[in-house]
Amino acid sequence: MFSRHFEHWPANLPKTLSLPETSLFTNLEISARRYPDKTAIVYYDTEISYRELLAEVEALAGYLQQQGVEKGDRVLLYMQNSPQWVIGYYAILRADAAVVPVNPMNRAAELEHYIADTDAKVCICGQELVDHVKSFVGMGDFKTVIYTAYSEYVRKPTELNLPAEVQLKAEDIDAPGCVSLRAALAAGCQPGPHTAGPDDLCVIPYSSGTTGLPKGCAHTHRSVMSTALHRVLWNGVNSESVILATLPYFHVTGMQGAMNGPIYAGCSFVIMTRWDRTVAAELIQRYRITAWVNIVTMVVDFLSNPDIEKYDISSLRSIGGGGAAMPKAIAEKLHQMTGLNYVEGYGLSETVAATHINPNHRPKPQCLGIPVFDVDARIIDVETLQEKKEPGEVGEIVSHGPMIFQGYWKRPDETAKSFIEIDGKQFFRTGDIGYFDEEGYFFMVDRVKRMINASGFKVWPTEVESLMYRHPAIQECCIISVPHERRGETVKACIVLKPDYEGKISEQDIIDWCKGEMAAYKVPTYVEFMESLPKSPTGKLLWRVLQDEAWAKGTEKAAKG
Repeated sequence: MFSRHFEHWPANLPKTLSLPETSLFTNLEISARRYPDKTAIVYYDTEISYRELLAEVEALAGYLQQQGVEKGDRVLLYMQNSPQWVIGYYAILRADAAVVPVNPMNRAAELEHYIADTDAKVCICGQELVDHVKSFVGMGDFKTVIYTAYSEYVRKPTELNLPAEVQLKAEDIDAPGCVSLRAALAAGCQPGPHTAGPDDLCVIPYSSGTTGLPKGCAHTHRSVMSTALHRVLWNGVNSESVILATLPYFHVTGMQGAMNGPIYAGCSFVIMTRWDRTVAAELIQRYRITAWVNIVTMVVDFLSNPDIEKYDISSLRSIGGGGAAMPKAIAEKLHQMTGLNYVEGYGLSETVAATHINPNHRPKPQCLGIPVFDVDARIIDVETLQEKKEPGEVGEIVSHGPMIFQGYWKRPDETAKSFIEIDGKQFFRTGDIGYFDEEGYFFMVDRVKRMINASGFKVWPTEVESLMYRHPAIQECCIISVPHERRGETVKACIVLKPDYEGKISEQDIIDWCKGEMAAYKVPTYVEFMESLPKSPTGKLLWRVLQDEAWAKGTEKAAKG
């Protein structure tokens, strides 16, 4: 068992947790019994109590069972963050089925794969997405689309800026197999006894990986319960906490940190359908939000708001997330404004959120953190698979713990390749390259596939990005590899400038500055200023999109000399 980090373990927390021997749905049932009239959800100033939430979950679960959903079946959940997402998620679990969260940016080809791969019978979706899924009614066992307009849950006037999707009025869609959520709830169906337990299938988030079709990560109620519970305890969340939900719920960090964790604790969570830095600041001020689970790019944008000083965000007690390393300059600005350290963590779809989190009392910048409750993490050599036991040795991060998935859905061969046995235990191979330091904190070097090999010199993009954020003109930066006649490949920086520097600084100015800040082989050979960088719905920089475009074009001129 890796234990080097125990010296810096939070003093008020145990090192191991006894997980509830219940389903995830039971958390909602218990919180609704304890706090029936307490606000569970705030949605653009509309408040929904735990009693109301549970009642709609029960009604929808009964309707799902009427549609033929049985224990262990998979149901697609295809919509933006909203109260309906929460209702749909817990209704599926109440019906003893498993949730398949689908990125709302996915379209027909991806949906066809999810439906065929999971043998889904039903999809619960946003009204604006019905056209992408209704054509599959009749394919295999797929027969029902339950749709809803987000505007139906904005039930009181608000001056908050509503996203376009939330402004759409509810419509009646006349198409085979399509039924509105209103009608489903009004049907008055009662579900049968809830029988799912900790070892039954709970959720199957899909992981795109680097090649091929997306793979479903099969999680039980036990594995999902583990990260929902440990995040609550690690961050000191209780029934009086108020959580801001800005990360998409289809993403495991948002799902666990801003929905499942809060429901376990019986606290309130404030949902945003789309990211808006001004609305976020207003919600923090208005609802005295105590914790915000996010991603680095959101914090960068939030702090770039020229009006941020006008808002009272002093209620915040915890800010953190993952997905990318937090640039030092941004972390310092955050600390100056709030007195809080950005607490970084590390996890994957295969681990349904974090296996590592920084201790709140002693975080390290640009660090994955330490292995959390009951997690054994190691570093292995990528080629020999032998364990590296000394601090600073770089290799692949592997993890063993209660949150590790059961395997890739219907892909036993790929599942087998993803695990390695060490000391008689099965460890998941993350595919991420990193190391641990003398104190047992883990650090990411990069994904195996993202490393840039410039004339034999290994360049890790996240390291270069972190260094470049020190430049006062850079608002966002993404480092990619591009073809190079002599080196094979070289470094390119895609940059979004801060508005005040636009037209006042050149690409060569950035390159010259880099020469004084980093080793020569890390200095970008090329710099391109962009209006924006491509991002996933979770806010992650889509570096591969930029890199693939660069290699496809093959137009970069080879450096001379």
